[in-house]
Amino acid sequence: MKNIVLLFTAALFAITTSCEETKRVLDVAGDVQLSGTYTVTQINSKASTALNADEQTLSFAALDRSIRGNTGCNTFFGNYTIDLYAITIGELAVTKKACPASVMTQENNLLSALNNTGSYSLQDDTLTLLSKTDRSVLLTAKKQKTE
Repeated sequence: MKNIVLLFTAALFAITTSCEETKRVLDVAGDVQLSGTYTVTQINSKASTALNADEQTLSFAALDRSIRGNTGCNTFFGNYTIDLYAITIGELAVTKKACPASVMTQENNLLSALNNTGSYSLQDDTLTLLSKTDRSVLLTAKKQKTE
């Protein structure tokens, strides 16, 4: 009987450790895949109206799990965590420059989308951030090519 319990315990430990290790590998792969700089193309299904195509950007760094970017007026930075395809973006620090009302509206839309993000997908260099409540599309962004 002791052997059966010991065998069962060892098997349970191996399964639990394997699952946790697999999850950790998938999370690291997600971090690496997400790494890079993206140009925002749509927020809440509306085309980004930033004055220049490169004004609204997001950059993810896998090494320290940081996010930073430009809202079209101000810059921001913070941290994120990944759990498979779930993503949580922590509280963001944002500079406080004043810009025209239309640019500030676009900034508020971007920051709101980031604050409400619950999951993501990345396909063909297009990042899609999805709502944590109903999985609706909050934001899409195109990955910038590195030289």
